[in-house]
Amino acid sequence: MSKLSEKLRLIFGDQSLRKRIFFVLGILAVSRLFAVIPIPGIDTSRLQSLFAGSEFLSLLNIFSGGGLSNLSIVMLGVGPYISASIIMQLLTVMVPKLKALYQEEGEAGRRRFAQYSRLLTVPLAIIQGYAFIKLLQGQSVLPPLSVSHLVVDILVIVAGSVLLMWLGELITEFGVGNGVSLIIFAGIVSRLPTVVGQLIFTFDLAQLPIYVVGLSVAILVILGVVIVTEAERPIPITYAKQVRGGRSYGGLSTYLPLRVNQAGVIPIIFALSILLFPQMIFQFLTKSSVAVIGDVASFALALLSNNWFYTSAYFVLVFLFTYFYTAVTFDPDSIATNLQKSGAFVPGVRPGEATSDYISRILTRLTLVGALFLGIIAILPLILRSLTGIQALAIGGTALLIVVSVVIDLVKKIDAQVSAREY
Repeated sequence: MSKLSEKLRLIFGDQSLRKRIFFVLGILAVSRLFAVIPIPGIDTSRLQSLFAGSEFLSLLNIFSGGGLSNLSIVMLGVGPYISASIIMQLLTVMVPKLKALYQEEGEAGRRRFAQYSRLLTVPLAIIQGYAFIKLLQGQSVLPPLSVSHLVVDILVIVAGSVLLMWLGELITEFGVGNGVSLIIFAGIVSRLPTVVGQLIFTFDLAQLPIYVVGLSVAILVILGVVIVTEAERPIPITYAKQVRGGRSYGGLSTYLPLRVNQAGVIPIIFALSILLFPQMIFQFLTKSSVAVIGDVASFALALLSNNWFYTSAYFVLVFLFTYFYTAVTFDPDSIATNLQKSGAFVPGVRPGEATSDYISRILTRLTLVGALFLGIIAILPLILRSLTGIQALAIGGTALLIVVSVVIDLVKKIDAQVSAREY
């Protein structure tokens, strides 16, 4: 307890860090304010019943920061920006120029890469906004709209999504932590009082074993995420000894830490985005006047609605995205080149290509552990939901995974800021 109080004293005693934290809190408060401003003409009771019976919309509501459940002006949340980021990351595999821009051209290249993601966000937001309005009109949540009203609503929705993207980037640049992740985190946490209140008012002693199972799973998820996130494999590094002007330099030994889960919570967000976006499109296409399109969309929607197919696809996507994101963000060739240039080497391994292969082998094995862990922990609540029949377990498990990962990342970045100021 004394260490915690000392840490808090250091954090809030530093003026610059204190401003960054209050800046983050202020931006999150603004984002929550926008999330309660609805677009006009909503049937509230119909909307609530629609969300109560749809796991798809409930999961999508996580990414909108709770704005979708109110049909607010930020109802799409950061979903379009996440989708744009996924597309751009995938394009780095197929387009060598984009890969070079992201990995080899330094900070300027990454800024241009981020700008392309922002530009791609706008057309994706237009498509998603139009599909949502038509979907909700088909469910009688929204009344029929004239062309002018439809255009205005889409513009408002797109502007809200771009605004949240901008707020997230402000947090990343002037605050602490990843802005997009923190906006999703704030949306999840803002629903906690409502969820706790519902559990208290609907408490049934006969369902006590199910509550115990749910609490146990939550504790295991938190414990597992913390352990795997903090786990790392150190690779010993030695700097060659050099003699200059009669003085000896180098000869030091250190280590290169490789995290078991290099990708963090990003694979979960990517996998959910990939699964949710087709469902939204198929929901819209089921109302098509073309019989073939409607039948194909209905079949695809029924397949995605199958619990075991959805769970299997979720696991595979999380597993693959863990490897993919690790490969994009961590380049063993670059690490080996930098070590060689600085006169460092791994004991028993030749510098250059041999070092790159050695790091790649270790990273592949570590990523296998991280990918399996993320995949299992992501689908575990879905399996429990299928066994118990309680929908909240599936949604709560995904939300809990995101919350714990974001909190760990935020704490580490605050610690890094404190350590830098102590030095």
